[in-house]
Amino acid sequence: MSYADEIFIKNCKEIIEHGVSDADMNVRPKWDDGKDAYTISRFGIVNRYNLAEEFPIMTLRRTYWKSALDELLWIWQKKSNNINDLKSHIWDQWADENGSIGKAYGYQLGIKHKYKEGEFDQVDRVLFDLKNNPNSRRIITNLYNHQDLSEMGLYPCAYSMTFSVKDGKLNGILNQRSNDFLTANNWNVVQYAFLIHIFAKVSGLEVGELVHVIADAHIYDRHIPIVEEIIKNPTFSAPKLVIDDFDDFYKVTPDHFHMEGYEFNEFNTKIPVAI
Repeated sequence: MSYADEIFIKNCKEIIEHGVSDADMNVRPKWDDGKDAYTISRFGIVNRYNLAEEFPIMTLRRTYWKSALDELLWIWQKKSNNINDLKSHIWDQWADENGSIGKAYGYQLGIKHKYKEGEFDQVDRVLFDLKNNPNSRRIITNLYNHQDLSEMGLYPCAYSMTFSVKDGKLNGILNQRSNDFLTANNWNVVQYAFLIHIFAKVSGLEVGELVHVIADAHIYDRHIPIVEEIIKNPTFSAPKLVIDDFDDFYKVTPDHFHMEGYEFNEFNTKIPVAI
């Protein structure tokens, strides 16, 4: 099995067997039928992925990695907060009539800040430091801007990245306040593994580790039977990630990436999404 499968199975079992239910509490999310969407959750899950050894994509079911990468580039490259700039429809429920999700995600990354070296937005500051200050312990992005939370369609879930260069390798810590394990866990892992690969390539570095820190790792009540079925599926070895040449972050597209030998289980069950 892929290492991502191993981690997913381990985490799901830990959540189901040792998690805490919020069924006796007032909860915000609702199902399409208006009923409360309860979860069982585990606080403080930390996973490490060595990107030099294996690309962390699960095979228990298919992760639509090109769509995941498109969303990542929508946020980090386009710095957009409008779903009309996104190919998938995963953000439709949180957008207004104009397609905006408010001052969230890409909007926050695109705000310019003043530094002694000049004005940068958060992404360009990271790219500058990876090339000019790789030993820095200050290469951090943050989307959780309290001043703008009331104007966001959804508070950021994956809200912070910390980058660190050690021995010529780029490592990253993804901090996530909340993670819907069935729908989003491997999606997010794949996205930020891609980000580290991309930033390493344009900065002349090798890839190191992705460390994924999840505050509230949860499985929704209606997802539990689906998860229990999925983790019984056969597994396959991880595919090989092949990356075409590029040296400019702002010219990267999903077509620069190829997943060779990606085998996965077919999965046709419709997954309900709590809003």
